[in-house]
Amino acid sequence: MFIDIHGINKSIQAPHTVIMVRPHNFHPNPMSAQDNGFQKKPSHDDYDEIAKSAYKEVSQAAEILEALGITVHIFEDTGSKTPDSVFPNNWFSTHDDGKIVTYPMFVPNRRNERRKDIIAALKSNYEVHKIIDYSAMEQQNIFLEGTGAMVLDHANRIAYAARSKRANPSAFQQFCTDLNYQPIMFDAQDKHGTAVYHTNVMMCIANDFVLIAPDMLPNEKERKEVLASLENSGKEIITLSEEQIFQFSGNAIELTGTNGPNLILSQTSYEALHNDQLERISAHAHLQPIDVKTIEMAGGSIRCMIAAIHLRAR
Repeated sequence: MFIDIHGINKSIQAPHTVIMVRPHNFHPNPMSAQDNGFQKKPSHDDYDEIAKSAYKEVSQAAEILEALGITVHIFEDTGSKTPDSVFPNNWFSTHDDGKIVTYPMFVPNRRNERRKDIIAALKSNYEVHKIIDYSAMEQQNIFLEGTGAMVLDHANRIAYAARSKRANPSAFQQFCTDLNYQPIMFDAQDKHGTAVYHTNVMMCIANDFVLIAPDMLPNEKERKEVLASLENSGKEIITLSEEQIFQFSGNAIELTGTNGPNLILSQTSYEALHNDQLERISAHAHLQPIDVKTIEMAGGSIRCMIAAIHLRAR
């Protein structure tokens, strides 16, 4: 669904404006490692060098997006107590009906990432009608880490979520009720039976296609339900392997630039994709790989770094 405004194609699924947070003290978060199987230990202990490299990667990623005609609002994080602040899509999301949602975070030190200045900037520059705050659920050990825990089909109002410590079923149902999404929840795990910690590492929904690793859904009934829902939504299903998922090939996001739809993915994930997969994606969107290898050590990739803005500008 595209609406042409001021010469730019605006998509309800693939917005043209994002928020990114540039960290000054980035490093893989030990608290996140307990259930994040994508996280890797640094090859060296020079945290200053790691932080400088991450800062550079975010800066370069923002420049690449802006060159595509995508508006990027950059916020700085100079603190030392928020090593995962580069992943803002976990603590808030925005919606085209004027809502902002803030979420309960599983990892205690990630709760410090919530920032009043980011919410204030959104309210100043965009039409915000309501803020829904689920953060109090943390007191009951109930968690739902935003568009990391959920992958949203905005146009068809369907929310997909893999059960995990970071995606509580009751919180997921509450979100879907409050924002009028059809909930589809399922188990997803690797070959060792370990739950996938965030849905958005193994599933990406774009306007006309979806990237997903159905073999990571062990329950046949749930797997059929997910695939049927995607097919009924008119999406071309591009299947990924578990090996590709662990190279972050599912952790991508479609954004709209002046050239139309762009699939933003990491260089790591791009190199893991096969030629036929690249060709099928290219039929729908321009592929834009971005090198974020340092940040990927923390267990997330480029999609996690991007908080999409679905709000209308004032």
